[in-house]
Amino acid sequence: MFTPTEIAKFKQEAFSTFANSKRKYQQAAAYILMLNTGLRTGELLGLLNSDIDLEHRVLHLERGVKEVWRRDGLQAEPGRDVKVGKLKSATSKRSVPLNDTAIAMIQDLRKEAYFGEDTPLVPDEHGDFTRPVNFRKRYYRILEAAGIAKKGLHSLRHTFASNLVNGIKQADGTIKSLTPRQVADLLGHSTSQITELYYVKKDTSRLHGITDGFNL
Repeated sequence: MFTPTEIAKFKQEAFSTFANSKRKYQQAAAYILMLNTGLRTGELLGLLNSDIDLEHRVLHLERGVKEVWRRDGLQAEPGRDVKVGKLKSATSKRSVPLNDTAIAMIQDLRKEAYFGEDTPLVPDEHGDFTRPVNFRKRYYRILEAAGIAKKGLHSLRHTFASNLVNGIKQADGTIKSLTPRQVADLLGHSTSQITELYYVKKDTSRLHGITDGFNL
């Protein structure tokens, strides 16, 4: 999971530029989009521009991208192919709301590269689906340059979910949070138990003294 300080460091490095004002990293906005939607890597890379409805501030997940080893009969050939297919489960097919940051990141990605409505939001240089391995390598380069300990891409989703469940302090001092059920639906989990297991902070203070009177 990312701390607020690490998020700030990551953003600063991800959007950093060379002396000629050209950005150091491609698709930098895609990582911040993941941080604000909780999308899995394959879900993000499978998104088409036509799956996004900015007017209604929502995106619709229809497919996912994964890498598979090339096979010639039973013999695996060197190299991997990008396979576009069904999502992980029935609950993975969902609509995800977009906050202001998510919308800004989508606009940033389209400004950087746009090949048409029926092409990926996060395309490679030819307008095809981006290889997960390349997307991951770039992310690790940003982490290293920003001086952040190595953590998987899943940490972006994990950070988003944890903040939703455990709450974020608002400008007026109140804490805004969602229920595990709401977060489960947002993330595409089949049950809220999965959400609670991974993302709800364990409040051990509530356990203090509860075994008093259970002397066996």
